[in-house]
Amino acid sequence: MPDRVADHVAAAAGAALLAELETWPKPGLVSHVDSGSHNDMDAGTFKASTRAITPFYGYLTVAGAAGSSMNKLREIGLEAERAMLAATGGVNTHRGAIFSLGLLCAAAGATWSETARAECHWSANMLGATVRQRWGQAIMRGPIPLHSHGTNALRKFGAGGARAQAAAGFPHAIEVGLPALRFGHRLAPEDAEAARVHSFFAILASMDDTNLLHRGGFVGLRYAQDAAAGFLEQGGVGQAEWRERAEAVHRTFVARHLSPGGCADLLAITLFLDSLEAHS
Repeated sequence: MPDRVADHVAAAAGAALLAELETWPKPGLVSHVDSGSHNDMDAGTFKASTRAITPFYGYLTVAGAAGSSMNKLREIGLEAERAMLAATGGVNTHRGAIFSLGLLCAAAGATWSETARAECHWSANMLGATVRQRWGQAIMRGPIPLHSHGTNALRKFGAGGARAQAAAGFPHAIEVGLPALRFGHRLAPEDAEAARVHSFFAILASMDDTNLLHRGGFVGLRYAQDAAAGFLEQGGVGQAEWRERAEAVHRTFVARHLSPGGCADLLAITLFLDSLEAHS
């Protein structure tokens, strides 16, 4: 695989993480404006983490092109996680994004290889299907972290979390995030951040985020989904003073210590898929 292909995919993944960070209001989450419901990380932490892990997305792209197994992808992912923790002083900023975006980068490499190394025109559906078909079963059979928020939510509430989304080929990003992002662009054609906010609220309204379950239980999850749905029902970013309305939701999440980290990862996935479709 030429370096330019792996570099292109890795750059798209890194850019998606930065664009997700620079989206506000994003209820409860860290952004370039504030730290949301978190007191152990800020935008600088996320930027340092993104710089540290972006090269590994290139390695995962190459691994996918080589037909690597899930075990090999996990090895690279664990190296990326160690780099993240070294860059952040032990703070987990991007463990979920290493896993999810890493799989999609590997899928980009795999589909490039399948096109006989010609120019590859990636689509979201193609990449999602590749993850599902190549690694879906291995994802669900793989080791489960004993003390992750997702694992705790799985035990307590039966939520599938990031593993189930990945094994299914990220349907929530493809079927909810991408259409909402593109609709947001139509609602606010001169404001790319507005489109990202609209996509985030659509994901939040319909996603059983295990981070929300961990912090707020079913009551917190339902509150978050209802708040997001209400914002969209009022017109989303097409309504007057949408930013003030979204900020009000953000403040209530902070007051309740809610943080939909899984939805943040799905927004980054959405932005990554949109970028590869547009620039491949």
